[in-house]
Amino acid sequence: MKSGSNLEKVLAAGRFAVTAELGPPMSANLEVVRRKIDALRGSADAYNITDNQTAVVRMSSIATAIFLLQEGLEPVMQMTARDRNRIAIQSDILGAVAHGVRNCLCISGDHQSFGAAGRLKGHPGAKNVYDVDSIQMVNILKGMRDESRLQGGDPIDHPTPLFIGAAWTPLGDPVEIRVGRLSKKVNAGADFIQTQGVFDVEAFAAQVAKARERGITDRTAILAGIIVPKSAGMLRYMNKSVAGVTVPESLIARMQAAKNPREEGIRVAVELIQAVRQIPGVRGAHLQAIEWEEAVPIIVGEAGLLPRPIA
Repeated sequence: MKSGSNLEKVLAAGRFAVTAELGPPMSANLEVVRRKIDALRGSADAYNITDNQTAVVRMSSIATAIFLLQEGLEPVMQMTARDRNRIAIQSDILGAVAHGVRNCLCISGDHQSFGAAGRLKGHPGAKNVYDVDSIQMVNILKGMRDESRLQGGDPIDHPTPLFIGAAWTPLGDPVEIRVGRLSKKVNAGADFIQTQGVFDVEAFAAQVAKARERGITDRTAILAGIIVPKSAGMLRYMNKSVAGVTVPESLIARMQAAKNPREEGIRVAVELIQAVRQIPGVRGAHLQAIEWEEAVPIIVGEAGLLPRPIA
């Protein structure tokens, strides 16, 4: 075991893993987090804590992850290269591990201009950092864990158990480079991969097949991203504006025709989970029910994935 985390144990046992996203609030209100915890409890093996997603200031992913541990849930702490240099990354990792965090997802982070959308002002003038990219971050964490050393060469005199994750956008443009980029993340040390939301299952399966041919799926665990749709408008927006998300027109039309779009969205999510579960090389699902955590246990249950295994 690299970390001893529940997520690692579930995957090591050959079970189909489930992770679910929890977005911290734009305030210091822990009651918001507690309500989301109550809605999600028992529905997944670990819960992703987003790190200032969409480049909007929110409660710290580290602080929220620690609160989840105190409430008995296992977090996957996300960490963006956008906001930290390598000193801050390593310092935050040591602090999180000291509090019991064992899973970390290394991501680039949305560009700061992304936050100035809709009713939000965001911080479009903020300076991004990108001292290291997400691939380099994965490798830094691997060195901390496997070699007990910091990136600058200084030794670490205490274990740093981590299950290291990375993101993959299999259908992003240019699609031809996506499997190669995934390979770089796995070579750098990614133990698990969570993908961008999958709606075009056939195209996604083709990309996973390419990864499988290169032996990548033997070296890491791919968890397919499942974004729970709420409306046809949401699907149109993602298809047009979210990098790497491709939504078939037939699915948009289906949501448009639904008498109850949210109920239909739950059915769509269940069908997507069942479809990706049949793809060789896919070892789990990552649910993103954006500000709709109550839907997650319903979806996981209807997909036949409850109760979750006790690792």
